[in-house]
Amino acid sequence: MNEYAEYDWKLHQMQNERLCEVARKRLTDGDRQRALNGLRDAVDKSLNLALRDKSRCQDDNFLRRFLYARKHDVQQSFELLVSYHQYRREHPELWASADGGVLRALADGLPGVLAQRDRRGRCVLLMFASNWIPHACPLLSVFRALLLTIERTLDDVQNQANGYVIIVDWTEFTFKQSCSLQAKVLKMMIDCLQDCMPVRFKSIHFIGQPWYVETALAVIKPYLKAKTRERIMLHGNNLSTLHDALPLDILPAELGGEGPSYNSELWLQDFCRGENINPAPITTSTPAIPIENDPPSAKLDKAYKQKDNPNFSFNGSEKSAKSELLRDKD
Repeated sequence: MNEYAEYDWKLHQMQNERLCEVARKRLTDGDRQRALNGLRDAVDKSLNLALRDKSRCQDDNFLRRFLYARKHDVQQSFELLVSYHQYRREHPELWASADGGVLRALADGLPGVLAQRDRRGRCVLLMFASNWIPHACPLLSVFRALLLTIERTLDDVQNQANGYVIIVDWTEFTFKQSCSLQAKVLKMMIDCLQDCMPVRFKSIHFIGQPWYVETALAVIKPYLKAKTRERIMLHGNNLSTLHDALPLDILPAELGGEGPSYNSELWLQDFCRGENINPAPITTSTPAIPIENDPPSAKLDKAYKQKDNPNFSFNGSEKSAKSELLRDKD
């Protein structure tokens, strides 16, 4: 993982962002309007089956997503628009209305949205990985929650223009949880977010990542574009480097910021209002603690299911769990 750790990411990131900012300033309103007209004409003339339903393409704000994502290059914006619609046709279930799994993911901060932007006007998304309970909220539901959150926040032109920053907090993320990271879903996420969504991820920050997360990152690395790899920063337990990239006053207490602890309920309610959903109360189920006359195998099975219980110490391996459960065996 040396290419992540040794990369002078901050200098390169600042240089790239200055160039992008200069490029945006050079675009006049007339340039943007001509690009919008060109994209609209390309859609109207297209016979691509992915664009059979062109109703949404009549919305200028929707088309601008693709122009900002490709820096107002009409041809590239049109290709992204086609890829987006093609992916939606192939995976309609991803864009279905939010169900209980999606609401559970949002309630657990998977993802969350900070109320304040960073100094460059970018929207900051949070992912609290240790809150994920695979048997209660499948990885696909987490992906759908992220996808629908991006769709909702892209209604804001400022997010289209300035892009997003993602912070993934892996603190206390267990090895058992990592075993539920399905390769098929991870590949689906990469294909969608990297090649089909009109979104610009300006930087991706990992904090508190254990070795098995770095191993998983090494596995998916070949599927990431060079630009995406350059924007991933592994901070480990050193929050000072995160604070160099993002101001303390917008970060919650969990990330060493000056703000209060993150309240996932705020974004959940905002999301549900936008989607016209009346969410039922989301409760966290706590499995029963095994009784003394349970056989050892039953104790182990129940322990895996209650790894989210703060009173249970999993310690990241099956061996330690077995030792903890069986040391008082009669």
